Amino acid sequence: MSEVSEVSEVNGMLRETWAEVSLNRIRENMLRIRKSLPYSVKLMAVVKANGYGHGDIESAAAAERAGADYLAVAYIEEALRLRGAGMKLPILVLTPIRPEHVQLALELDLTLTVTGARWFAEMRAYKPYASAGKLRVHVKMDTGLGRIGIRAKTEWDELVPWLRAKDIEVDGFYTHFATAGEADTTFLEQQAARFMEMKQWGRASRLAIRHYHCAGSAAALRFPHLAMDMVRIGAAMYGYYPEKLVHSIKLEPALSLHSRLIHVKKLARGEYLGYNNSYRADEDEWIGTVPIGYADGWTQRMQGTDVLIEGRRAPIVGKICMDQLMIKLPGPCAEGALVTFIGTQGEQRITFSELAAHIGSVAQEISTSIGVRVERTYTDTEEVYARWNNPTKPNDIKPNVNRPAVSKSIAGKQAAI
Repeated sequence: MSEVSEVSEVNGMLRETWAEVSLNRIRENMLRIRKSLPYSVKLMAVVKANGYGHGDIESAAAAERAGADYLAVAYIEEALRLRGAGMKLPILVLTPIRPEHVQLALELDLTLTVTGARWFAEMRAYKPYASAGKLRVHVKMDTGLGRIGIRAKTEWDELVPWLRAKDIEVDGFYTHFATAGEADTTFLEQQAARFMEMKQWGRASRLAIRHYHCAGSAAALRFPHLAMDMVRIGAAMYGYYPEKLVHSIKLEPALSLHSRLIHVKKLARGEYLGYNNSYRADEDEWIGTVPIGYADGWTQRMQGTDVLIEGRRAPIVGKICMDQLMIKLPGPCAEGALVTFIGTQGEQRITFSELAAHIGSVAQEISTSIGVRVERTYTDTEEVYARWNNPTKPNDIKPNVNRPAVSKSIAGKQAAI
């Protein structure tokens, strides 16, 4: 982000470490993605893992403001939170649930991922054919990722009779690409061809399948012809995408991470600091301590990365501790000085891409690792509130509100899972 908002200065923040999230950037990213796709294509906003670390309810509200048609989460507990906050959009649970939770899914109007006939056979003990309510499902096909899903035609043929039941609505049929963010498209093309073959299975079954979808963020941006009926936008919603491979659209990261110096000292040449004497000063130098550590998600893999202070880069030195870390300052700095881990100061910028490259991973691992001890503050909340129709707005997207309370009924259901 270009600068730190005043929201980070609001009195009442108990700890001087916070993540700042621009809801408007989430909304704008979704709008830009929407404009890049054929008009008929629906958008599924993926808000699993606490909205990739940005806040699930907040991100869902911003996505709805941008015209999202569906939401997606990994687990039923995450769907419970969204329904408890008043979210009305259809929600797809991407991970198969236990059969005994089917009545809860019906009560909360959730759409479930299914991967085989055995689940249906077990589910029928909890939802007899005569019971009220249609169960909406999306069938997951494994075209090469190897995680979950149907792989063989025999598996599909075994499942079809269960899908034909009058109380089952086949809302979707989908797969997930393994290499959509890589320059070499060979394996993606193989997966796409395999899915087209499987799609014919679906059509030949004469089931009324409403949506076929295979494209997540990277595939939707790079290969619009694969958009089909719907795309699942997760990483790109938050500003993460393969920039070097996508030139037709510009997305902005929605989250920045900040803290402040809590201690400054001068270290003499030859002195050590950190556990296991992990750093030795080569010269007299200034050292600052910052209240963030591996318990907050800034793991020891981040050793060797930089932070920004007074518009300049400063390396992390010594082993990162559970609650604090040390940085080599560019000179004497005042205690309380702003330290930026992700974001911009002056002309300097530290990006998720830079950090992901350092740890050999992806941007979303970093944002989802930022722990619950790091308070999320939100900007642009008025823009998001404009789309809420509830008589009383839940305290879910106000600045400096971290986690909302859910209703007693919803809390009881969470405890039952």
